[in-house]
Amino acid sequence: MVKPGEICSAAAYWKAACGIIDIHRMPYFTRLILFLFCLMVLVESRKLKKRRWTGQLEMPKPSHLYKKNLDVTKIRTGKPQPLLRVDDHDFTMRPAFGGPAIPVGVDVQVESLDSISEVDMDFTMTLYLRHYWKDERLAFSSTSNKSMTFDGRLVKKIWVPDVFFVHSKRSFIHDTTTDNIMLRVFPDGHVLYSMRITVTAMCNMDFSHFPLDSQTCSLELESYAYTDEDLMLYWKNGDESLKTDEKISLSQFLIQKFHTTSRLAFYSSTGWYNRLYINFTLRRHIFFFLLQTYFPATLMVMLSWVSFWIDRRAVPARVSLGITTVLTMSTIITGVNASMPRVSYIKAVDIYLWVSFVFVFLSVLEYAAVNYLTTVQERKERKLQEKCEMPQSRTMMLDGSYSESEANSLAGYPRNHILTEEERQDKIVVHLALSSESNSSRKKGLLKGQMGLRIFQNTHAIDKYSRLIFPASFIFFNLIYWSVFS
Repeated sequence: MVKPGEICSAAAYWKAACGIIDIHRMPYFTRLILFLFCLMVLVESRKLKKRRWTGQLEMPKPSHLYKKNLDVTKIRTGKPQPLLRVDDHDFTMRPAFGGPAIPVGVDVQVESLDSISEVDMDFTMTLYLRHYWKDERLAFSSTSNKSMTFDGRLVKKIWVPDVFFVHSKRSFIHDTTTDNIMLRVFPDGHVLYSMRITVTAMCNMDFSHFPLDSQTCSLELESYAYTDEDLMLYWKNGDESLKTDEKISLSQFLIQKFHTTSRLAFYSSTGWYNRLYINFTLRRHIFFFLLQTYFPATLMVMLSWVSFWIDRRAVPARVSLGITTVLTMSTIITGVNASMPRVSYIKAVDIYLWVSFVFVFLSVLEYAAVNYLTTVQERKERKLQEKCEMPQSRTMMLDGSYSESEANSLAGYPRNHILTEEERQDKIVVHLALSSESNSSRKKGLLKGQMGLRIFQNTHAIDKYSRLIFPASFIFFNLIYWSVFS
């Protein structure tokens, strides 16, 4: 028997059925059922032939027992309508072009103050710079989205303020792992534009009180192209617009305060511009310089005073000590100036170091004066001693004869003044006895006086005065110095 789904003509099917079954021998009811069955097969075969020619095949409907959710990601839909109609406007023009100046609010969050350089007179700062303005061309209607956030790719397609850093030497936007730029648009057209920047800017420093100084530096923001008639820069929340991280610290400075100001800047060729200032005050830590500069210089000055207690006849000891302290002070001065800019005025540390150098140099000159005066005094004492040891009478021969010089000196005397040989010998004996007694008593007095005089002369008067004058003068200088500069 042919199956119901098999495609065949009704005639072929009827012949096959009649060949197998004898219709005339069947009852009437059976023949009626067979006729209806053949009619149904004929109708179904025509439907299948029509679908094959039109190309539409009806897929069987799945059973509700094996119902499966559709994958919407595989459904091909049309291009969605963008909420921001960027291509419909000319964003080379500022918002409200031809009208009043567009207000642009600014706030800054300082992330870190990286370094301060005295030699280059600059500072490096990392900060988050945020701009706020309204552009009605970016407004969109939405009931579900309170705002839309984009990365830096949209910034190139819309208008953004052209703010730059005045007096900056180097600056860059961080780009790890992507450009650190964020753009947030609100339905009413308000825009938030934020970026993370590191900038190195100039700072005019005054080193007249270095290292007991305080420095005030400023980071200045200004529009490059738009004057105050087109763009009005202002701090969005006043002094609250500047926020800093509590962990910001520097090894050499103490950050005292941050504050904001604003004013107009004039350029003769372009006009007036709004300029914003980020001001911060730094006070230098003094402890490092006390250990590295002031304390060694003070020790060198005190070391030079040791020579006042050394014997003035110990020339190598006192000369080597003076030269060592002078060279050490020169090294300290050179090391301090190497880390400082070459300014044309005197710094506070220069005053201290050069005064200390003068004290050390004066101690060397003091010994030079002591040595010279000692030499002159010894020369005078030697001459005085030679005069005291000479006999009062002329040198005579012990046998009673005069020397040649005595004979010549007596040549002009008259005869009656010339004594006889016996008288002359008697007077020589008496004179020698008297001279020997006077010389022995004078030598005893000289020995007693020289013992006391040497004790006084070994500690020269200049050394004695220097032991008091040098320390007192240096202490007085320190009192004046620290009261003026601290």
